[in-house]
Parts: sequence; structure tokens; C-alpha cells
Amino acid sequence: MNRMNETYSGTQHGTGVLKSVKRSSGGAIFLTLLGKECLELLRSFKLIWVPIVFAVLGIMQPVLSYYMPIIIEKAGNMPEGTVIEIPPAVGSQVLADTLSQFGVMGILILALACMGIVSGERNNGASALVLVKPVSYASYILSKWLSMMLLAWGSLLLGYGAAWYYTWLLIEYVDVVPFLLSFILYGLWFSFVLTVTLLFSTALRSAAGAAFSSLGAAILLSVLAGLIPKYMAWSPGALTGLAYQAATSSGWLQMEPASWWAIITSLIAIAALLAASVVLLKRAPARD
Repeated sequence: MNRMNETYSGTQHGTGVLKSVKRSSGGAIFLTLLGKECLELLRSFKLIWVPIVFAVLGIMQPVLSYYMPIIIEKAGNMPEGTVIEIPPAVGSQVLADTLSQFGVMGILILALACMGIVSGERNNGASALVLVKPVSYASYILSKWLSMMLLAWGSLLLGYGAAWYYTWLLIEYVDVVPFLLSFILYGLWFSFVLTVTLLFSTALRSAAGAAFSSLGAAILLSVLAGLIPKYMAWSPGALTGLAYQAATSSGWLQMEPASWWAIITSLIAIAALLAASVVLLKRAPARD
């Protein structure tokens, strides 16, 4: 019964979008599809709980860094006379540690939130109602991708901004330049991972399969970039290391020329993955 209700709901939603796009043309069609995706994010509460989780993760790091000496002191179970010296927290390092939190929990949360963005509609038949003239496959994919970007970049800005504010409040002021540079670099990494998620969601029927395939790809790239940085400086996986460097630098990030290839490669890869998603959708737009 739940499956039938889900299918009926998706079908009704697709029918409403179809009626809207029939009265539109060009850019208006894309805006209609984008509005539909944003409304879906709001109805599923992803537009609420995902940013809240990022904000909590962002606040936790500076708060824990500030209170860690007190926590260890009050923990007890230490031999008498034990002296534990903890160096004062450094604001830039706190921001870098916050990015590490986002790299583990943040990517997992976003991948799980977006794993069924295409496969879900293909399975319940909603995509078959939307993907008719005058709706193009490219508009369909791009509207979903842009809604994912709005969710990811907005959540990252809220969480990382909260970390920057509480670091300033509790520890020390960190200049805006390294904060913005590290934010942009990490946002680009999020964009790449979610574009991979979109590709797998288009290629696979299983939403869970799409999520864990994209997570596996992200982990593999990050591990390779850490193990052999000399040979993987061009890969998107190197973006996380560049973001950490930007967060701990005092001014503009001085990157090696090879490191710029990580940014260029990521942008090219995102465009290629979007094109591949469109091609895959054309081959099997609806439920078999």
C-alpha cells in the first residue's frame, strides 16, 4: 500500500509539473523544473534538517576545542600528580578540523539525502510523465543538479559560517580570506561528489547503490590523493587537502601550478558527468 501511495504521489506530482511546462517555453521550463525540485526538498524536509545538521557539526568543533582542557580535567581517573598540557587552540586549525568533520559526516549526509533524486522518480514512473516534449533531458538533469548544489552549498555555508563565528567568539579571529577560499574549494569538492551521486542515481535503480557507489568513489580519490600526492595533485580528491591548506594559511593560498589542475579537472569532470547523466537518462528514462 505504501508503494502504491508513493507511486500515486509521484505520478500526481509529475502530472502537475507537466501541465506547467506545457504552458511554458525555454528558460521558463527550466525554472519550473527547478521550482519543483526545491519544493520537493522542502516537502521532504531536506531543506531544513540537512542545514541544521551541518550547523550542529560546525558549532561542535570550536566548542569542543575550547572546552577540551576542562573536559579532560573533570574526567578524572588520572593518577595523582598527573599533568596534562594541552596547547591553546588555534583558530585556523579549528576551521581545518571542521572541514574534516564535513568530509566524513557531511558527504555521507548529502549522499543519503540525494541518492534517489533520479532513481526514485524513474522507479515510480514520475519521470515518464515529465520527460515529454517540450521538456528536454538536459533541463531535467540540470534542474536536479542545481537543486543539489543549492542544498550542498547552502548547508556548507551555514555550517562552516557557524564554525567561523564560534571560533571567533571562543578562540580567536580568523581572517575572512582563508575562510572564503577554503569554503569555495570544499564546496567544489562537494559539487563533484554530488555530481557523481547524480550519475549513479541515473544509472542505477537502487538509491542505496547510488549513495554507496558515490561514497566509495569519493573515499578512493581522497585516499589516493593522500597516499600519492605527487601523482594525484591533479585529481578532484586533492581539493580537500587544498581546502585545509587554505584554512590554515594567513592570506591567499600559494598553490603549486600542478595543484590548479585539481580545480580545472574537477570542473571538467563535473561537466562530463552531467553529460553522461543526460545520455544515460535518454536510454532509460522511465521504469522498465
